[in-house]
Amino acid sequence: MAATVSLRQGDLVWGKLGRYPPWPGKIVNPPKDLKKPRGKKCLFVKFFGTEDHAWIKVEQLKPYHPHKEEMIKANKGKRFQQAVDAVEEYLKKVKAKQEQNSSDDKGKKEGKKEGKKEGKKEGKKEGKKEGKKEGKKEGKSKKPAGEKKRKASDSGPGSAIKKSREQSPRKRGRPPKEEKGTISPQPSSLKKLAMKTVSRFSWPPPTSEEDSAGDSSWLLHGHRTLGTEMVLKKPSVTYQAISKRLKVSEEDTGSTSIQAADSTAINGNITPTDKKIGFLGLGLMGSGIVSNLLKKGHTVTVWNRTAEKVQNTSGGIYSEVWDQDENNKPAMADNREHMHDDQQCDLFVQEGAHLGRTPAEVVSTCDITFACVADPKAAKDLVLGPSGVLQGIRPGKCYVDMSTVDPETVAELAQVIVSRGGRFLEAPVAGNQQLSNDGMLIILAAGDQGVYEDCSSCFQAMGKTSFFLGEVGNAARMMLIINMVQGSFMATIAEGMTLAQVTGQSQQTLLDILIQSQLSSIFLDQKCQNILQGNFKPDFYLKYIQKDLRLAIALGDSVNHPTPMAAAANEVYKRAKALDQSDNDMSAVYRAYIH
Repeated sequence: MAATVSLRQGDLVWGKLGRYPPWPGKIVNPPKDLKKPRGKKCLFVKFFGTEDHAWIKVEQLKPYHPHKEEMIKANKGKRFQQAVDAVEEYLKKVKAKQEQNSSDDKGKKEGKKEGKKEGKKEGKKEGKKEGKKEGKKEGKSKKPAGEKKRKASDSGPGSAIKKSREQSPRKRGRPPKEEKGTISPQPSSLKKLAMKTVSRFSWPPPTSEEDSAGDSSWLLHGHRTLGTEMVLKKPSVTYQAISKRLKVSEEDTGSTSIQAADSTAINGNITPTDKKIGFLGLGLMGSGIVSNLLKKGHTVTVWNRTAEKVQNTSGGIYSEVWDQDENNKPAMADNREHMHDDQQCDLFVQEGAHLGRTPAEVVSTCDITFACVADPKAAKDLVLGPSGVLQGIRPGKCYVDMSTVDPETVAELAQVIVSRGGRFLEAPVAGNQQLSNDGMLIILAAGDQGVYEDCSSCFQAMGKTSFFLGEVGNAARMMLIINMVQGSFMATIAEGMTLAQVTGQSQQTLLDILIQSQLSSIFLDQKCQNILQGNFKPDFYLKYIQKDLRLAIALGDSVNHPTPMAAAANEVYKRAKALDQSDNDMSAVYRAYIH
């Protein structure tokens, strides 16, 4: 988007912020304590249908009316339409106020006109009376009329003032009391002043009817380059469901996060980036991600490591599972394996994907390349191995690692990518195979914020929410903590189910009670159903959650922080692996308790 006309404060515009589609807003005054971002020229915009505010680059703004039809055709979401309706409602109110002001001004003019007429009439009556009195005096006087007349007009300042008062309609020509309100300028002036205040959206927010129609929460955020602070001002209020909301929070550590609301709920028609996308690794998570990228119109080139195919739950898409342990074969292979890769990727090619022969080729031909692999060793092999990512990196090329690995590994990968002029973002995902297929993953990103913004439509396609967590390593740490909690919870669920069984309690009744309790969740229900049905088809591999627990414990050790619950859970998962449950779902940890 590029501004085609000069924009100024008060103008209605379409604003484009990062990963979010163009949204209707108004250029307003920023708060005094919010500094303007350095670099390109920006204007501060309040968005309709939300209470979001942001600095938007001028080239990302378009005037509202000339581009209204174009934007409405491109965006059909319900909340987008609500935002457009909010603009129209705002325009109606402005028009009504303008008409009211016009009516007031007209009444004011008519009042003045009537006042002048009344004044003239009164003046004439008074003039006649004064004339008669003067005439009588002149008749009685023995002096010549000419001399008297001269004295009346030329006798000094006092006479001039008297004459002025006699001629002025203000004293004797004032309108009747009941007409004072019609001609007084005060109410109209106050109304104009109020209108100016509302049109500027001054800070703190006005309480006018014009703005109280929407959510009363006010959210303020300002973007700068990576590593600088982001500004937050957020009252304690309840948010309404809004479109493209950004929620900014500053943590105790000084790192920052940006949460984007569910993009698919706001606008089902995602506008795909025109950048070429590469994707390396078509496992349980990767296959669902690629499928959604293609469905949303992205240009995708895929590459896969192994010939192993697994039918996923949605049916129709085969996916390589990246399930090799650390001592398994390297990421790269010979041409014979690439032939298997062709077969592996065939269904994606049928859906419109391009086929990459090696990671280096994918990275060199694509603008942004994503990778989703099993563990730290696989992530390093993919980048550093023969025909690996590093060999295809060129200045400006973007590499996004979505694998769940330790902070040290991601820091090493970032360093080598950036050393070749590339740009790096870590973006591990929270979720499972079903959420991947549904495009409802949670993306945790850290590193190059510009890459994060460039990935906007991709993240919209694959996930419901994304967070930007600051410097490289933060996303890895957060992801390990999340999976540590999840893995420990799963072990506790399995422990409770087995204890119920051995004490003669109904496992189904236990589940029914838990579902009615504060612990109720989709996760709890699904995993308990797995146990009750004895169905451990992988949705999240047991060996991967054990790997994440191991890495989380190591993370705690690195900062001398105890993780006794995770350590205990880890031992249970290790026993389950010894019972040959590695390639089953994490809920198969249940079997560690019954053997």
